Amino acid sequence: MDPSMSVNSVTISVEGMTCSSCVWTIEQRIGKLNGVHHIKVSLEEKNAAIIYDPKLQTPKTLQEAIDDMGFDAVLHNPKPLPVLTETLFLTVTASLAPPWEHIQSTLLKTKGVTDIKISPQQRTAVVIIIPSIVNASQIVELVPALSLDPGALEKTSGICEDFSMAQAGEVMLKMKVEGMTCHSCTSTIEGKIGKLQGVQRIKVSLDNQEATVVYQPHLITAEEIKKQIEAVGFPAFIKKQPKYLKLGAIDIERLKNTPVKSSEGSQQRSPSYTNNSTVIFIIDGMHCKSCVSNIESALSTLQYVSSVVVSLENRTATVKYKASLVTPETLRKAIEAISPGQYRVSSTNEIESTSNSPSSSSLQKSPLNIVSQPLTQETVINIDGMTCNSCVQSIEGVILKKAGVKSIRVSLANGKGTVEYDPLLTSPETLREAIEDMGFDASLSDTNEPLVVIAQSSSEMPLLTSTNEFHTKMMTPIHDKEEAKTSSKCYIQVTGMTCASCVANIERNLRREEGIYSVLVALMAGKAEVRYNPAVIQPPMIAELIRELGFGATVIQNADEGDGVLELVVRGMTCASCVHKIESTLTKHGGIFYCSVALATNKAHIKYDPEIIGPRDIIHTIESLGFEASLVKKDRSASHLDHKREIRQWRRAFLVSLFFCIPVMGLMIYMMVMDHHLATLHHNQNMSQEEMISIHSSTFLERQILPGLSIMNLLSFLLCVPVQFFGGWHFYIQAYKALKHKTANMDVLIVLATTIAFAYSLVILLVAMYERAKVNPVTFFDTPPMLFVFIALGRWLEHVAKGKTSEALAKLISLQATEATIVTLDSDNIVLSEEQVDVELVQRGDIIKVVPGGKFPVDGRVIEGHSMVDESLITGEAMPVAKKSGSTVIAGSINQNGSLLIRATHVGADTTLSQIVRLVEEAQTSKAPIQQFADKLSGYFVPFIVIVSIATLLVWIIIGFLNFEIVETYFPGYNRSISRTETIIRFAFQASITVLCIACPCSLGLATPTAVMVGTGVGAQNGILIKGGEPLEMAHKVKVVVFDKTGTITHGTPVVNQVKVLVESNRMSCNKILAIVGTAESNSEHPLGAAITKYCKQELDTETLGTCIDFQVVPGCGISCKVTNIEGLLHKDNWKIEENNIKNASLVQIDTSNEQSSTSSSMIIDAQLSNAQQYKVLIGNREWMIRNGLVINNDVNDSMTEHERKGRTAVLVAVDDELCGLIAIADTVKPEAELAVHILKSMGLEVVLMTGDNSKTARSIASQVGITKVFAEVLPSHKVAKVKQLQEEGNRVAMVGDGINDSPALAMANVGIAIGTGTDVAIEAADVVLIRNDLLDVVASIDLSRKTVKRIRINFVFALIYNLIGIPIAAGVFMPIGLVLQPWMGSAAMAASSVSVVLSSLLLKLYRKPTYENYELHARGQMGQKSPSEISVHVGIDDTSRNSPKLGLLDRIVNYSRASINSLLSDKRSLNSVGTSEPDKHSLLVGDCREDDDSAL
Repeated sequence: MDPSMSVNSVTISVEGMTCSSCVWTIEQRIGKLNGVHHIKVSLEEKNAAIIYDPKLQTPKTLQEAIDDMGFDAVLHNPKPLPVLTETLFLTVTASLAPPWEHIQSTLLKTKGVTDIKISPQQRTAVVIIIPSIVNASQIVELVPALSLDPGALEKTSGICEDFSMAQAGEVMLKMKVEGMTCHSCTSTIEGKIGKLQGVQRIKVSLDNQEATVVYQPHLITAEEIKKQIEAVGFPAFIKKQPKYLKLGAIDIERLKNTPVKSSEGSQQRSPSYTNNSTVIFIIDGMHCKSCVSNIESALSTLQYVSSVVVSLENRTATVKYKASLVTPETLRKAIEAISPGQYRVSSTNEIESTSNSPSSSSLQKSPLNIVSQPLTQETVINIDGMTCNSCVQSIEGVILKKAGVKSIRVSLANGKGTVEYDPLLTSPETLREAIEDMGFDASLSDTNEPLVVIAQSSSEMPLLTSTNEFHTKMMTPIHDKEEAKTSSKCYIQVTGMTCASCVANIERNLRREEGIYSVLVALMAGKAEVRYNPAVIQPPMIAELIRELGFGATVIQNADEGDGVLELVVRGMTCASCVHKIESTLTKHGGIFYCSVALATNKAHIKYDPEIIGPRDIIHTIESLGFEASLVKKDRSASHLDHKREIRQWRRAFLVSLFFCIPVMGLMIYMMVMDHHLATLHHNQNMSQEEMISIHSSTFLERQILPGLSIMNLLSFLLCVPVQFFGGWHFYIQAYKALKHKTANMDVLIVLATTIAFAYSLVILLVAMYERAKVNPVTFFDTPPMLFVFIALGRWLEHVAKGKTSEALAKLISLQATEATIVTLDSDNIVLSEEQVDVELVQRGDIIKVVPGGKFPVDGRVIEGHSMVDESLITGEAMPVAKKSGSTVIAGSINQNGSLLIRATHVGADTTLSQIVRLVEEAQTSKAPIQQFADKLSGYFVPFIVIVSIATLLVWIIIGFLNFEIVETYFPGYNRSISRTETIIRFAFQASITVLCIACPCSLGLATPTAVMVGTGVGAQNGILIKGGEPLEMAHKVKVVVFDKTGTITHGTPVVNQVKVLVESNRMSCNKILAIVGTAESNSEHPLGAAITKYCKQELDTETLGTCIDFQVVPGCGISCKVTNIEGLLHKDNWKIEENNIKNASLVQIDTSNEQSSTSSSMIIDAQLSNAQQYKVLIGNREWMIRNGLVINNDVNDSMTEHERKGRTAVLVAVDDELCGLIAIADTVKPEAELAVHILKSMGLEVVLMTGDNSKTARSIASQVGITKVFAEVLPSHKVAKVKQLQEEGNRVAMVGDGINDSPALAMANVGIAIGTGTDVAIEAADVVLIRNDLLDVVASIDLSRKTVKRIRINFVFALIYNLIGIPIAAGVFMPIGLVLQPWMGSAAMAASSVSVVLSSLLLKLYRKPTYENYELHARGQMGQKSPSEISVHVGIDDTSRNSPKLGLLDRIVNYSRASINSLLSDKRSLNSVGTSEPDKHSLLVGDCREDDDSAL
């Protein structure tokens, strides 16, 4: 062969690839380079294998080309490997051949063709091809005028078998392959299976869900092919038993004896059987089985290598190769070049050359044994030391490659291997040694009589794989048990998943990895549960594999959370031996970790592995012992989160305080009046101090029962005690907790003030009684009841509001199905029995039947049936989703029209619904209540007052000792009988207590609750329900408003936007199309169908439509049916026009003719109805039309694409096999949405759109309402994370939503705002509910909050002003100028501050919500839609927006000019819309900005 024609291959390591898009980019870019024949990039192995022409490229240039694309390319082995080429001789057979230039250019463009030489005179072409890329038959197909010259077939590279011989032993196999959804699946299977040794051809059909494989049974078994397809992630079943391709003995003889003519260039005319030689290499540097398989797979791909066996124990590789094509030295280099390039190879020089004549070759090639050697023997070998399936596979793999071995079945459970072999080529002893070489103990079975299998020479040869298949079916359960012994389980936290296809991607790719038995990924929980073989792989490696797929992954360390916990009530136990019996039986059971049974409570607590055993099995086991067992009934409501207890306790505290406070208030008012009366007397009549005292003590309440104890003080004391200790009990607890954490809040101040007032009053009273004082001491028993009443009221109202939020969870939990129908199936998926069980008893792996209209009890995967499922629960999108075999379903979603069988994958607390419940719970518990402003203030205020009162005490004690006269003058109850020291201390104490009492934080406590009560009341009158003070206070701090899309910005129900007629109106009128379509869709349950029917009824102004028969629906595609009786609708229409004309005529000329004409027209209708026409109707998407054989032309396709770009659903209509209409349906934007967004922005808030819908639709809606930041394809859990993320950036977030899927985010946001027409759960989870479905109320609620907070601040000013003036007076600062604060004045000041606070709050009642017109006037002329370029769309949870691809300079200029033209147009358009003299209310919202939204008929 001409060396200049050589072709080389090189493998380059590529780092930095993240997904299949990178792979595709590299393959496209490098594949187009001159001289590159073929490139295959592997994301898993991170390398690129390139076949190239060394004259045009070098490994270095290729490496640089990949580097230039932004990836890191490393050339481990710069020496390229030669690639074998093949020369084909083609002759022109057609009489009229295409021109030679055409043939040459066609062939040179073909991948894999390296050169072509043409000889027009002899009408021949010599083509050099790379057989691994293209083969002779493909070349002949490309140029039908050429045919392969059978005489001149020269294989320059000598491929192992003769073309004709290879055909002889081929078997065709048909398999059913499930779970394929698109062409990418088929190409994956074809690519993977096509590479297997022994597979000749494979064709996978997506429509029939089957694969046809032609393979060589001596190299690979049907079972192995099935296993390999399943390893890719698709379940496969053998349909028909494999059939040998029909070649009788005569055909084979003829094929054998075909003489092979060599080309003119070849001298000898020998048949092309080549020399097979064997060489043994010693390899250093192998560590594990992975190295072995690496070397074996690398060498077996080389075409000049017939077989290769690598032994790890002996460090050897035995290679059988074609001596005519390659030398041992080249092979040695090839092994050393295998990545990671660490093997050191030396040859043993034991090369035995077995020159194979045709006859000896026929013995070696198994298809020909059919003729020459019909004997096959079977032997059984006992194998010890196997631990798992990986051992089984490696033994089967190595032994199958031995000469003469036809098939091998290894059973892990029995520790046996059954081998079928050709006794002429190998013996049982050789096979036993080979197994021992692999590191296992092998011995021949004693009863090893060779079993002889006769092989017939015709195509009826019995196939051994069928028994093999039967065998594996029997063995599988035991395999699983064994697997469970050696396997471990780990949990991995996975981030970055956005939808079910991410889950499928991770599951499919991980299952392919060696050592991984099962993978289960939960989307909502973001968790993967992996069962693996710890001998082969470890959790960090698994996490790394997930990271390579482009997701974030971390191993969860404390992974016992996957264990199931079961609480059972066990009846019928009598003594300790019963307990022991149950415990010992259960703990012996596989899969149960822990069991504890309590005789006293009849309860059993069990921990188990849900993969091995389930709750039903455990109950069954206990019942089989003769006891009764049932689940502990769980309280399905969220009682742990409601505030019933707190509400009760504060209500009680308030009522107790109020009951005792009213008499205290009465006494206080009476005393105030009396004191005032005395003061006026003193002022007018100049009485002496003594006379005043005597009058004062003669009043009824001041009369002394005992010396020193007046009626007033006794009553006050009796009324104060219950309040102080029962009403104030919770304050004491809270204050203690606060002090324990070294903080001072409102509770500390209240407790301090009341306790000191109470204790001081009690002490002073006792002292007075002890001293038998004439003058009654001044007590402060009125302080505690007053304080406690106001504050208990505030707390009670607060908890009532909080209690509302927890109802959300009760609603959510009620969405769950309570029962499930579990079915048992036989091997053919036929239902044998059904039983109803409690949903808590459903185990993973159960088959559950869900009837139409039923709820899915658990998450699972559909195994049989077709249906539409309403998943708005999770996604928030109104459209139902088509489910078929292999689809995943979510607990709590509703099955619509078909019965489904599902296999449970997530049960109990792992279901998606339970995860949402958990999210809402976490959000509600983690959302810290706003640090009440009063608490914050108290933090400073309490220490300040305490310091002031202590200072007062000390200062007066010092003053008293320095200048006793001052004390004597101003101490009202000064008694000469008391010592000076005592007098001073009592005076100082009284002053300091007065300070504490006047500083009483009563009005501080009222400042917030009263304003909040009024604010929430005003909100309710305006249609805004605000749950408590927190949201009301928080809303004014909001910086970011996040809107959900469906049902919030849009109406949430699909509406027909446009109907386009695709045929001439004289052939079919628009009304006729509407009548046909409306009738056809009237039977459909799909929301799109309902929208179309509603639209047709409106347009035709009718309530009844025609008749529809043979109605069929194909989920995800469309409907087909036959429609009749629509003429009435059309004539009714014509008749109306006619009737109008007649009426108009009768106005001009009074005539009797209108009766006749109306009767005549009705006669015409009847006549025409009698021969009603039938129409065959198809309505659906592109795929549905193509499937039914209709051609969609480019115009229609373009307009569909345009609609889809705008986020609409485009539906095609065909009548009688002709496309005649296109209907665009979309969820329309609410008219006030744009205005609301504009006003929020003008208030300085950032507005974000967040939706589970696709990015196209999201972008379209955002541009209509003027939002520039969009998060699309976001899951409920991601909505929470997104809100958290915004909060972590330091923003306060308001979330506006309506669906169950929004409820966790509503609960997490600082302010959750729910639309009143939304779901109950969302309404319960939110803090604010807009009763009217009006987005302008979002603006109003923020506005109201701002006003309320302003009012609260004014209240604080009122509350503090009295304190700031009163405290210095109480402390006696102004005593020298005669300004003394009598105790009653302190009480009055306190009351006055409370009253002024309440009045100030009531002023909020004057708040009026701005009207739509006000807003519109405010925003006029400033609104405008955003162009798509201004909108940044982020997909999923990542914050990196999807940037447009890098554009070249020219593209940028074109885009820029296009954008500027668009902006000019839009300016013009907005000018037009403002220019009208009096625009109607909606023109600004819906006006000219919306192109083609109206029906273009």
